[in-house]
Amino acid sequence: MLRSMIDHNGAPARRNLLAKILREQTVERQAELVEMLRKRGHPATQSSVSRDLRDLGVAKRGRRYVLADEAVRSMSDFSTLRQFVSSRVSAGANLTVLKTKIGSAQSVAVAIDAAAWPEVAGTISGDDTIFIATRGARDQRRLGERLLAIFGI
Repeated sequence: MLRSMIDHNGAPARRNLLAKILREQTVERQAELVEMLRKRGHPATQSSVSRDLRDLGVAKRGRRYVLADEAVRSMSDFSTLRQFVSSRVSAGANLTVLKTKIGSAQSVAVAIDAAAWPEVAGTISGDDTIFIATRGARDQRRLGERLLAIFGI
């Protein structure tokens, strides 16, 4: 019960503080954020911080966490992302799977989402894998052509 209260009652203030911390400091691990929040009077758990990062749209760029707007600004030129994408495979008529270097998938997915390509219905990213959903086979072909032109894959 107490953990639930910690996770939900202070979420807006905690998220504002998280965003401030990420703008001002380099943070590589969620445990660092938990400790920084605790020192500033905002008790948190790793799972509450994880949810907050997701809800704030935080991405991992290299080894550090960045706010989504910063990640999109710094990666709006896809040429900077080319080095992180290693392969592409179609998985049915509506799904393309991209493999990236470890820790790069979320940043690449954020940039793809921000580009708002009409053929992309949505993305899901892990640590080194991105699932890109399309509305059908035609959109998947268009996506394949775009990925070939941008990433050479």
